[in-house]
Amino acid sequence: MAVSRVAATGTRVMLGSMDVRPLSSRSATEDSPGLATAAGRGQQPRKLSPGVRPVTLDANGITLSGLLSEPAQDPPRAVIVALHGGGVNAGYFDGQAHPDVSLLTLGAGLGYTVLALDRPGYGASAAGLPGGQRLSAQATTVRAAIAAFTAAHASGAGTLVLGHSFGAKVAFAVAADWHAPALLGVDVSGCGRRLAVPAGRLDPDRSEGLRHRNWGPLNLYPPDTFRMSRTVVATMPAQEFSTVAGWMRLSAGILPRVRVPVRLTFAQHESWWGREDDDVADLMGHLSAAPRIVVDHLPHAGHNISLGWAARAYHLKALAFAEECLTARAHQARQDR
Repeated sequence: MAVSRVAATGTRVMLGSMDVRPLSSRSATEDSPGLATAAGRGQQPRKLSPGVRPVTLDANGITLSGLLSEPAQDPPRAVIVALHGGGVNAGYFDGQAHPDVSLLTLGAGLGYTVLALDRPGYGASAAGLPGGQRLSAQATTVRAAIAAFTAAHASGAGTLVLGHSFGAKVAFAVAADWHAPALLGVDVSGCGRRLAVPAGRLDPDRSEGLRHRNWGPLNLYPPDTFRMSRTVVATMPAQEFSTVAGWMRLSAGILPRVRVPVRLTFAQHESWWGREDDDVADLMGHLSAAPRIVVDHLPHAGHNISLGWAARAYHLKALAFAEECLTARAHQARQDR
């Protein structure tokens, strides 16, 4: 889960990925060098890691923004497309509280192109899509953005889609209707199928216990995480929020159509999703067409895995999964000769 008050209200109450205090109108870092403007509603300039740059893509007439990091080698081993959760933006994958937490820099250093998209309704598309898009429409837009990117950039052996929280749902939906052979696999975190939260607690006007559910113990995160994450916070669009409670129904139609390897990561302190054996078995059972499913329970991690001390471990495992998908693809190609 990664949810904020709907966009139309302009009020932010987080139910998922982020829960950061309301910001003053000016941050102490706004005049610092090395900052990029985070396009979209109410975004402050954000600092980027070395080698990371902002990009925009035309997704069938919708402009999506994002962050891009490319390796020194050409072509890359593959492309990792990272999809953030609700109530945050692409900066989630380029955490600034410690150098170890950025997926963008780690992936590029290991030979991968990493593209973290601002999903529809966030960043550059926020003004044109003030209500955002529902899950199936988001998947269509994201697929168009990936196609535009890979048409203009070297993509190596294919694309792995990595999603967190609500972005994991979009990742599944993207994969479910992906008919090109270039999709290597899907890696998701912060998302199950059965909510561990009563449906009434999804009301964005309820705030009790949200900080604990979003983060878990605060010592799981580097110092300055909350200050440095202020520019990562965004408003969750209304159409996106309206689909949250319907994931059980939607997933029953989406998950069986995923036909590539899948990796599932549950944080030790994940509080939004059921992660007991029967919960995981239910999720895996719906991924009936996936040729391989890997399940990892990550210690010393809260819901926002990619911003915590465990981020590097998670990202390395995700990239190792990408390597396994590459190996499997190459092996299959040799057998087909």
